[in-house]
Amino acid sequence: MKKLNISLKIALLFTTILVVFSCAVNPVTGKRQIMLMSEAQEVAMGQEYDPQVLATFGLYENTGLQNLVQGMGTEIGKISHRPNLEYYIKIVDSPVVNAFAVPGGYVYLTRGILAQLNNEAELAGVIGHEMGHIAARHSVSQQSKQQLGQLLLIGGMIASEKFASYAEYALQGMQLLFLKFSRDDEREADQLGVEYSSKISYDAHKMADFFLVLNKMNLASSEGGVPTFLSTHPDPGDRYNSVNQIATRWQDSLKLSPWKVNANNYLQLINGIVYGEDPRQGYAEGNIFYHPELKFKFSFPTGWKMENLPTQVNMAPEDGKALMIFTLSSQKTLQEAAQSTIKELKLTLVESRNTTVSGMPAIATVSKQVSQDQSTGQQQSLMVLSYFIDYNSMFYVFHGVTAEADFSSYNKLFESNMISFSKLTDPAKLNVKPKKVLVKSVQRAGTLADAFIYYQVPEKLRSELALLNNLELTDKVQAGKLIKINGE
Repeated sequence: MKKLNISLKIALLFTTILVVFSCAVNPVTGKRQIMLMSEAQEVAMGQEYDPQVLATFGLYENTGLQNLVQGMGTEIGKISHRPNLEYYIKIVDSPVVNAFAVPGGYVYLTRGILAQLNNEAELAGVIGHEMGHIAARHSVSQQSKQQLGQLLLIGGMIASEKFASYAEYALQGMQLLFLKFSRDDEREADQLGVEYSSKISYDAHKMADFFLVLNKMNLASSEGGVPTFLSTHPDPGDRYNSVNQIATRWQDSLKLSPWKVNANNYLQLINGIVYGEDPRQGYAEGNIFYHPELKFKFSFPTGWKMENLPTQVNMAPEDGKALMIFTLSSQKTLQEAAQSTIKELKLTLVESRNTTVSGMPAIATVSKQVSQDQSTGQQQSLMVLSYFIDYNSMFYVFHGVTAEADFSSYNKLFESNMISFSKLTDPAKLNVKPKKVLVKSVQRAGTLADAFIYYQVPEKLRSELALLNNLELTDKVQAGKLIKINGE
C-alpha cells in the first residue's frame, strides 16, 4: 500500500496547549527568546514523529543515496550552530518535490526532490536550508503552533484513540510535508543553507539555480503540493537574487577553491530512481484499487478520496461523514484478527457472522462505539462495519465508520465495496512498472531537443524532462554530458 498524495477531507480539532515558557538563547541569533520547549523535549518530539512520518510515506531504499545525504548532513551538522545535536537525514518514498524538517534533528528528503536535483551542490543547499530551520528552532515554533489535539474522524464525534491513530498518521504526515514557515524564517533558513553548504566547500550559487527550477514548476496544490522552497513568501525570484548575493559574499570570505558541484557523481547515484508514482505498491484506476505486489484488488465508492499509505488505505467522501479504512492484521488466525481488533478499538460488538468474500473465508461484524463530544459534553455514537478476510493466511481488514444516525445510509455502500475484494490475476495490472530516471550520455553535440530525439523521448514529455535537467530544449549540450530522461 502506498500514497496517492490526495489527503482525506477529515476535520482536525486543534486544542490549546499549556506550556511552561522559558527564556533561552537562540543558537543562531544569539538573542534571548521565549522557547516553548527544552532541547531535550525537542529531541523527544523528533523521536516521536519519526516513526509516524515513516509510516506515512515509507523509506525509499537506496544505499548509495542514503549514504550521501546522511554523510552530507553529518558534515553540515558539525559546522552548524547546533553541532552537539545529532542529525538524521532520511529519504522518504514520495514523488512530491519537497524537503522538510521536524524538531530534534530530523530532515526528510522526498525521492521527488532528489530526482529533480542535478548536482551535489544543490543537494547541499537543500539539506543546509532544512538544517537551518532546525538550528534556528523554526520547526519547534511552527510545530507548537500546529500541535495536533484530538482528531475528529466524523463531524463532531471523537473516535477511540486507536481508531483516531489510523487517520492521524496520514494527516499528520501530510501536514509535515506541506509545513509552511514565515517569510523571515524562510529567509533565515536560506542564509543558513548558503552558509553551511559554502563552509563544506559547495558552490551555493547552485542553490539559487534550484529556485529558478521551482519557480518554473509552479506546482499547484492539486498537483501534489507546493514545495517548501517555493513558498509565496518571499518570492522565488527574490530568493534567487538574495541567495546568489549571499553565496558570493561567503565565497569571497572563505576563499576556498575549487567550489564543488559534483554533477556527474550525483547523476550517477540517482540513475534508476523511481520517477512519479510507484504503482507496484498500489494504485487506483477509476474506482478500483490494485496492488500488484500483494495481488489483490477492491473497489471504493465513486467520488471518494483515497490516500494510500504503507500501512493502510484511507477512503472518505468529500463531506467527511464516513470513513473506510483498509489495513492488515498481524494476528495468526482470522478469529484472532476479529477479536483483537474489536478489543483494541474499544468497540461493542453488535453482531458477527462467518461468510466468504470471493471464495475466501471471512468474518463480518457490526460494532458500536459511544464517545463524548468534549465541546458539548453530549454522547455521540459511531457504528462500524468490519470485514476480516483470510487471503492465503494474510488477514486483511476493512472498517467502515459513520455516525449511528447515518449508518443505514452507508451500510450497503460499505459492504458492496468490501466484498469486492478479490485476487488480482490480470497480467496487465500485475506487471505494471514505475517510471524511473535514466541517466544518459549525450552522443553528439547539439541541442537538448536533439539529444531527446536521439533517445526517442516522446515529444509530449520533452518540456517536462527539460525542466528535470534544468535546461531549455534549445540549450546547447556537448557530447558526453550526462542528461536525465525517463523510462522503465
